[in-house]
Amino acid sequence: MEKALKAYLCWHDQPFRKTHNLIEIGEQCTKLDNTLEPLLRRTAPLSEYAWKFRYPGEPEEPDMVEADQALTLAREVYEAILSRLPKEARP
Repeated sequence: MEKALKAYLCWHDQPFRKTHNLIEIGEQCTKLDNTLEPLLRRTAPLSEYAWKFRYPGEPEEPDMVEADQALTLAREVYEAILSRLPKEARP
């Protein structure tokens, strides 16, 4: 999801900082398309997935319900970003 947001910024020739902070990246994306705001606001808690749950076996891991919800949200954002790109820019 983070990479999809960054790709969206690249497509629009918008520079961004080297960060995993989805709030920061999301704010930049909503400046380009404010209809993304409600969806991207919901992704704020997922920023911690970039570091907190990065490696299996860590003392804290999300349970299956939390992991499934996070994955569903990430897919929703990915699809929303893809739908805003021209066909030739999609995988």
